[in-house]
Amino acid sequence: MRRLGFPVVFALLALGAAISAQGVAQTLIDQEQQWTKAAKANDVNVIAPLLADDFVMMDSDGSMHAKAEVLALAKKAKWTTFEIGDVKVSVHGDSAVVTGSWTGKGTDGNGKAVDAKERWVDTWIKTASGKWQGLASASAPTK
Repeated sequence: MRRLGFPVVFALLALGAAISAQGVAQTLIDQEQQWTKAAKANDVNVIAPLLADDFVMMDSDGSMHAKAEVLALAKKAKWTTFEIGDVKVSVHGDSAVVTGSWTGKGTDGNGKAVDAKERWVDTWIKTASGKWQGLASASAPTK
């Protein structure tokens, strides 16, 4: 029986890692889409399990919000447009960075009228149970 040489084993491991990263990327894209759809529909029951208990968000105005406040604001917002695009995922073991664009029109959870385009970055972590959860999010306005 012939043994596989180191280059062949290394190539197989690299291929497996690439396939695994693609699967993780699709999972996170799907979760970002779930979050987007739920935010437009004010469905915090869908959003809550996507976010880690110690989740933190920096809004485009520089304000900081913990998970409970993010959920409370999401419940009160009224959106006519709430869409993401240009989503890209970079996986790093048990963490990942997801970036994209956002277009929103409506009223935010504080009652402020919004007609905006932003870029955002979300940090996701893989929990001990194997589930991916959002840990941090930040956004900035675009022109």
